Amino acid sequence: MERRIGTVSRGVRCPIIREGDNLVDIVVNSVIEAADSEGFELRNRDVVGITESIVARAQGNYVSVEDIAADVKAKTGGETVGIIFPILSRNRFAINLKGIAMGCKKAVLMLSYPSDEVGNALLTYDQLDEAGINPYSDVLSLEKYRELFGENKHEFTGVDYVDYYAGLIREAGAEVEIVFANQAKTILNYTDCVINCDIHTRVRTKRILKAAGAKVVCGLDDIMTAPVNGSGYNAQYGLLGSNKSTEDTIKLFPHECKAMVEAIQASFLEKTGKHIEVMVYGDGAFKDPQGKIWELADPVVSPAFTDGLIGTPNELKLKYLADNDFAELSGAELKDAISNSIKEKESNLVGNMASQGTTPRQLTDLIGSLCDLTSGSGDKGTPIILIQGYFDNFATD
Repeated sequence: MERRIGTVSRGVRCPIIREGDNLVDIVVNSVIEAADSEGFELRNRDVVGITESIVARAQGNYVSVEDIAADVKAKTGGETVGIIFPILSRNRFAINLKGIAMGCKKAVLMLSYPSDEVGNALLTYDQLDEAGINPYSDVLSLEKYRELFGENKHEFTGVDYVDYYAGLIREAGAEVEIVFANQAKTILNYTDCVINCDIHTRVRTKRILKAAGAKVVCGLDDIMTAPVNGSGYNAQYGLLGSNKSTEDTIKLFPHECKAMVEAIQASFLEKTGKHIEVMVYGDGAFKDPQGKIWELADPVVSPAFTDGLIGTPNELKLKYLADNDFAELSGAELKDAISNSIKEKESNLVGNMASQGTTPRQLTDLIGSLCDLTSGSGDKGTPIILIQGYFDNFATD
């Protein structure tokens, strides 16, 4: 019978993960049991995604605000520290800020505006236009910000992040000064010791600050890169990709996952005879059109994946073929012509007009986004995702 279903994404339930749990066995057994329960079969080139959260939890990759404070003090000297370009997030940054503030005497918090790096808005461009403010050049003090714009609460959380972050810093025992600017060099008017908290622009920000004469420049990826008093760590990403665990602890992004995904792949092959691709995923890479928030607050979508997920899609656009190459055909003749084109397509379609409009992104970013949307971020209880048929196409029998 002809196949009628293409890509299918399923959330797979598993036990609540604790530190020290054997994720290889849990993931493989959970997927096999789900297949038995729901009556479907695993196939070669199925993809299993595992949310980064349960990987880090199994690793016990946690740090406390005291650990962060100790590392910040050791790396900055603990006096006046500029904290620039943080994202506006209670889950992603607030506990980091608490720990950073505990490690210094004064924090100069420099917020980008009208929104943070991932789209959380302090203001709208309409507000800036009405006030005659140029966000590319104008520097605002807290007093000027309040005078022009008053209190601005986040559309979805209802939080005034300016007030919230200032309060966190004071509660941590540090003095606080807040400025609003979008040029990294502006912070050097206040201090030459800087922690830049941006995610995807961090390399450029560090370069600009160092060239401008900053004495100390650390990114979030430079803090907690090694254990502090037996804590967790992430040698590559530091605090980037971390999430709130409790009021005084955070879960870091998982580290050293490559061996784990390869072990899961090997276990699937041993138990099912199928070659399954495996990846660890965090945030998806997509943007919310209503709130203007770009979801990707992690440094990467996938910190580890098996080699079969390297690369980008190599696809033809069906509507292009139907409307151009085979415009005179219809029915079974059109189907056969398009199927043959797919089977005979080149291994690299870059520059081919028949591939225009296909998605030029990394496979792990695309599949990781699908995993993130399937698992959600709340109480679905499906931290393992099984994707079938992703590498099928119109010509697949």
